[in-house]
Amino acid sequence: MERKNITSGKSQEQRIRYSDDLIWGIHPVLEMLQNEPDRVIELFLQKEKHGRTRQEIIDSARQAHIKYSFVDRLKIIGNQDITINHQGVVARTTPIALLPFEELLSFFERSCANNEIPKVVACDTIQDPHNLGAIIRSAHAAGVNHLLMSRDRSAPLGGTAAKASAGAISRVRISQVTNMAEALKKLKEAGAWIFGAVKDDAAQSIYQTDFNLPTCLVVGNEGSGIRPLVKRHCDVLVSIPMAGEIDSLNSSVAAAVILFEMHRQSIA
Repeated sequence: MERKNITSGKSQEQRIRYSDDLIWGIHPVLEMLQNEPDRVIELFLQKEKHGRTRQEIIDSARQAHIKYSFVDRLKIIGNQDITINHQGVVARTTPIALLPFEELLSFFERSCANNEIPKVVACDTIQDPHNLGAIIRSAHAAGVNHLLMSRDRSAPLGGTAAKASAGAISRVRISQVTNMAEALKKLKEAGAWIFGAVKDDAAQSIYQTDFNLPTCLVVGNEGSGIRPLVKRHCDVLVSIPMAGEIDSLNSSVAAAVILFEMHRQSIA
């Protein structure tokens, strides 16, 4: 992370070069400090910002012996098209701890053996970090705490995704795989039913689908959807019935609708 101090009179601006090791925003940073403090390397706080949650951040950093600095102004610089609302709090972190795919398979096998109903969301080349973060947030809120994502052509698990997840990124176990189709095949062997979310009149309505099964919900790319080879490994293709004139939803919105239908069925 490149840093620059720009001094003008008594006022100092801390400029931090945008990179995937940054986390920003009051709630994402606090979640990181409370759940994974060992991953936080350094913390910057803008002066003249106050509040109970901000004080919790400072107290958590002190408790974990994490270096923190107060600056007059704080700015993340990089792509000129990016406007980042950091809320006066930026942390530099180590890479997110990923769950080995073999452990995800073991989790599925153990859960099925115990007559439980494990669930996982698979993101097939989701490229917008806002969408990825929103899917992680919805998954956690709907009680799904395991996520599988393709390693290539996927959004980074950096600050933008963390901010969009509202802290859920530190509560969801995430696995990355090179071959999504092969990973789905192994999940099926471990007992999972693979449901692919598509926009297709021939697909089964989510309201006529039984999700009270060991489930892997596959959500595809924002533009092209689930890749053909990945789709062939889906046991059931499901869609969301819509009444309006717009015939498709953002990938993260569609994922949220399906995830909460899954949750509704689990508590019905």
